[in-house]
Amino acid sequence: MAGRTVRLVLLVGAAVLASGSQGDREPVYRDCVLRCEERNCSGGALKHFRSRQPIYMSLAGWTCQDDCKYECMWVTVGLYLQEGHKVPQFHGKWPFFRFLCFQEPASAVASFLNGLASLVMLCRYRTSVPASSPMYPTCVAFAWLSGR
Repeated sequence: MAGRTVRLVLLVGAAVLASGSQGDREPVYRDCVLRCEERNCSGGALKHFRSRQPIYMSLAGWTCQDDCKYECMWVTVGLYLQEGHKVPQFHGKWPFFRFLCFQEPASAVASFLNGLASLVMLCRYRTSVPASSPMYPTCVAFAWLSGR
């Protein structure tokens, strides 16, 4: 019986932790996203959104719903700051301004540089280690999988 109680408490605790960040639990944010999606993300309004969305945004996978979440995030941040509160996280991340299609440009640059460094090291490995080495295929496969 005690084991079941412990499991139940752990399950409830995990559910509370997984319920989201402070910002996306905020009723103002949720209502804003719901209204924005109803107003902009269906029928003729969706066609209008797509016609005015820059090509790089659509190629990067930004949807109307993503745009609503982004815009409502800043509305909510503005209200928090106006009331003198700290800026909350949204969906586990701090709010960042979008630059072109990147909401976190520094992170995107760091990821690109990390991938570039991995590619350079893979090329060096392939030129300096003979393909007949026992661990050669494993290292190449690992480099391929970790670069994704």
